[in-house]
Amino acid sequence: MAVNSLATTTWHGSLFEGSGEVTFASSKLGTFPINWKARSEGSDSTTTPEELIAAAHASCFSMALSNGLAQNGTPPTAVQTTASVRFEPGVGITSSHLALKAVVPGLTDAQFQEISADAKANCPVSKALAGVEITLEATLG
Repeated sequence: MAVNSLATTTWHGSLFEGSGEVTFASSKLGTFPINWKARSEGSDSTTTPEELIAAAHASCFSMALSNGLAQNGTPPTAVQTTASVRFEPGVGITSSHLALKAVVPGLTDAQFQEISADAKANCPVSKALAGVEITLEATLG
């Protein structure tokens, strides 16, 4: 069964002076503000398309990794993934870096690195981001 996920953005004004907000069909958290300044300079209080992509990448990778570990007979106790998506004004999205920390009993670091690399290559969001560099720093703890 296919699933469609929905988000809606409302934008007012030009790129540089305008602003908008994004809402998610599944979220009761309300709207998230967006604007060019946050996107091009960074912000701790305004989201960006890249932050949304980072959330998707970290989530998807964590799910793919958890599945791969379970299929290996070594399900994880905990998985924490942070994705850092880089945006360069005038160029676009150039990379996504995945920083992973996981607790997986009964697994060697070499096995962990192999399963993590497979999850990085094969999670659906990684495949959607095939046009950018994707790196992985995986720590078994």
